Amino acid sequence: MSEKNHLVDKDSNLNVNKVDDTIDRMSEDRKEDILSNFEGFKDYLAKRVEIGEKLGLSEEMLAQAAEKVAGYLAQKEEPKNREEKLLQELWLVGNKEQRHELAHLLVRMVNKVK
Repeated sequence: MSEKNHLVDKDSNLNVNKVDDTIDRMSEDRKEDILSNFEGFKDYLAKRVEIGEKLGLSEEMLAQAAEKVAGYLAQKEEPKNREEKLLQELWLVGNKEQRHELAHLLVRMVNKVK
């Protein structure tokens, strides 16, 4: 796969506009595995945050990516459990700043999982 298909390039620049493409390339079975329970979702997100940190991404960059993913999930995926439903409802009622802060909180939350 060429570098142009990745969210992060070799210089650790993040392209959040590729989040939708990245998620759309994921199989439905893989999405189901990740979203079927909240602990699995947190573990998946924690691993992605850890990779991002190793690539040199700041918390702000990680939150921007989390914000993009959360927006995608809120609009295109049906919540699979109570926790995801709560996150979706919070996301949908929040304004831009509140959504950004929620993305920061998600990044911080999964940092504690590691």
